[in-house]
Amino acid sequence: MASKLAKGSIIIFIGNIIFRVGGYVYRFLMASLLGPSAYGILGLTLPFQGIFQILAAGGLPPAIAKYVSEYNALDKKDLANQTVYTALKIMAFLGIVMGLLMVFIVAPWLADFFGKPEVLLPLQAVGLITPFSVIVGAYRGAFQGVYKMDYILYTRAIEQLFMIIFAVALVMIGLSAFGAVLGSALGFALSALSAYIIFKKYMGKYIRKPSPDFEFSKKQEMELAFSLISFSIPVTVAALAEMCIYSACTIIMGYFLTSETIGYYTAADPIGRLPLMISSSLATTILPAVSEAFSLKNKNLLGKYVTNVYRYGMVFVVPMCVGIAMYAKEIIGLVYFTNPAYIAGAGALAVLVIGMTFYSMFTISSSIVQGIGNPRIPMYLLLFGTLVTVLLGYYLIPIYGIIGGSLAITIASLAMMIPMLIVTFHITKTKAPIGFFTKIIIASIIMAIPIYFIQFFLGHNTIGLILGLIICPIIYTIFLIAFRTLNPEDINAARTFGNKFGPLTKYVQKFINILERYV
Repeated sequence: MASKLAKGSIIIFIGNIIFRVGGYVYRFLMASLLGPSAYGILGLTLPFQGIFQILAAGGLPPAIAKYVSEYNALDKKDLANQTVYTALKIMAFLGIVMGLLMVFIVAPWLADFFGKPEVLLPLQAVGLITPFSVIVGAYRGAFQGVYKMDYILYTRAIEQLFMIIFAVALVMIGLSAFGAVLGSALGFALSALSAYIIFKKYMGKYIRKPSPDFEFSKKQEMELAFSLISFSIPVTVAALAEMCIYSACTIIMGYFLTSETIGYYTAADPIGRLPLMISSSLATTILPAVSEAFSLKNKNLLGKYVTNVYRYGMVFVVPMCVGIAMYAKEIIGLVYFTNPAYIAGAGALAVLVIGMTFYSMFTISSSIVQGIGNPRIPMYLLLFGTLVTVLLGYYLIPIYGIIGGSLAITIASLAMMIPMLIVTFHITKTKAPIGFFTKIIIASIIMAIPIYFIQFFLGHNTIGLILGLIICPIIYTIFLIAFRTLNPEDINAARTFGNKFGPLTKYVQKFINILERYV
């Protein structure tokens, strides 16, 4: 059980790293090739790309994952297969409709609204992305439902690689921002094609073809479609609300602050979100797992899944957030070494990354609650979080600048996390691992003490950062052992994905053997 959760999560974590790094490479290359003006045009298209992908997907990928996992657990293989194809029909329809809407109605209106006719073609290219993105999303939902997270990784890698290749090529032949967006569309198209090939060639052993005697009427398909849509609507609203939480403060900053100041926040924001790679990886894996356990009415298995996902998440997220907060200046200085002025965003980063601890807990809890069939609860809390962010942003940003924006998001994340945790443990009838959380927090604080002395004697520089990266994990691990935080099941899970480090596997396993002696 633990190994399934750990294996799936580490694979998705690798996929998230690929996605994140690919995104950074894409933005860096486009900024260099396009120049400020054309890159600004590209920047105007990116939010609408995200919005239309969410609207077109309709929240169906997690719905597919839930129902495929549930039907497989109940040995209803034919229904699992039917779920994928019914969802594909819905998503293909939504993708085409949203794509046409963007091309012929929304893009011309936005170009007129902005007073920038040059954004028309790039915005219309967003409409080309939408159908392919929802198709690959449907297949990824199926892969997630049978715990084939490596298939998700493959499609993500193809998407990122070819998006960058095509975008660079098209920009270099003179298509400017339109070429950059069109390159993204081609990357998504190849990703969708790869997902289709993987599904047809390899998924037969997990989701078999319908039995010859399987009958599924139009009425039954409409009922299944209704179930999928009923589940997906709150997921869609939640995803849009989540986008608003991050976008709202930036919009408010645009009203009160200078573009230069907003640039400092923009530089800090992606670094602050790095811990979400861990929590979102675990969240992706836990949804089908809890859905399976819940459908089997296996309370013990459900409880173990819930407890372990929080333990695995917090053991990495908390020290990571503390470390980034303490080393905010050094990290920003290293990432943006070509322009030291970005260090002005360090304060905002330190506050924002602490908020990501709370948001990570919320993300994991949301997937658990979605997995057992309650997607509306995260939706309501995200809408509440959006309201809190907007109200606090309007109050704090004029006073504290970009730090006020980060503080608004952090407080909103805390306000969402607390009721989400209460609801999750109540619904799953699971005891909150408060003792474990306390030990992790104390170990992380102790870990941070040497950082203070390193910075006091060496200052804020790269040498101090490297020294901290060596010393702090050792101190953290020592206190995890001293507090008896780990158990034999954790060691077994560590061995599972400890075999995936290639030439370093031998050394990783030796380290795990040392840990095992003290558990």
